Amino acid sequence: MSDELEIRRALDLAVEASWAVKGTTSPNPPVGAVILAAQGWVAGVGATQPPGGPHAEVVALDQAGAAAQGGTAVVTLEPCNHTGRTGPCARALLRAGVARVYYAHPDPGDKEGGGARFLRERGVEVHRLDAEVEPLRPWLAAVRKGHPHVTLKFAQSLDGFTAAPDGTSRWITGPQARSWVHLDRSRRDAIIVGTGTAWADRPALTARCARGLYPHQPRRVVIGTRAVPEYMREQGFEQYPGIPQALEALWRKGDRDVLIEGGAGLAHSALAGDYVDALQAYVAPLVLGGGLGVVRSPLAPTLDAARRWRTLRVHRLGPDTLIEMERGE
Repeated sequence: MSDELEIRRALDLAVEASWAVKGTTSPNPPVGAVILAAQGWVAGVGATQPPGGPHAEVVALDQAGAAAQGGTAVVTLEPCNHTGRTGPCARALLRAGVARVYYAHPDPGDKEGGGARFLRERGVEVHRLDAEVEPLRPWLAAVRKGHPHVTLKFAQSLDGFTAAPDGTSRWITGPQARSWVHLDRSRRDAIIVGTGTAWADRPALTARCARGLYPHQPRRVVIGTRAVPEYMREQGFEQYPGIPQALEALWRKGDRDVLIEGGAGLAHSALAGDYVDALQAYVAPLVLGGGLGVVRSPLAPTLDAARRWRTLRVHRLGPDTLIEMERGE
């Protein structure tokens, strides 16, 4: 087989598998794995299951069966060499007789890492792939920092307003953008709004699709000391007085990837407090000339003092545009 071409195809399958489970695996990472038989065909595809379930490599090995002997494993994250709720994936690959392992990201955990070294020392050929795996980005950042990765999402007009001068904001973006928002919610551990949004919009904060609700629903969180609407208490919304308290509690509960959908006040607090790791700007083809801004008040007195953000991707969603960014240096 053409090794490079088959490995890249296998990595694409592994990434696709990891997208399918994103949001369901925390505190574990959403990992995808593919087992290629010695002849080059795909023998098994797996993704990390919810906590307590098997990791991606084990799922793929179970599917591959005897075809894993002498074959190749392609994994989005370095196989773990740590026993927690499940056994070490590196040892499972060794027992299955896999001859080669390719992985995209090294495991950042002191205890969880070391799988590549373990396998090399026992005669398995191990290679690091030059690739970025998007579903892993928030988890990797969260583990490095020791608190959940935070994405701030907002929808705005071309000139930067989230609502018209009369206060109306529904719907500033179209149905394709809103569908994308719900898919994105289904891949998050938690969604956060402020008490102002809770009373003004009375949001459900669910992840909805044409069939109803997505199988995975994120934790629903409100920030602020003001009482929330009664339905939120009845439906199990969690409330915390501030962003740091919320992030600390969510980390303890295993959440690693959270989305802030709050209004201008919460957006300002998150940015001013330097809690935001990534931005999602849904830009509608409108020019309002005035109205409510994305944040409540200035964040920097000069251009030089303002934080610069690095663009990751730009998506066309019908007439709207989604710009995804991460923190610049």
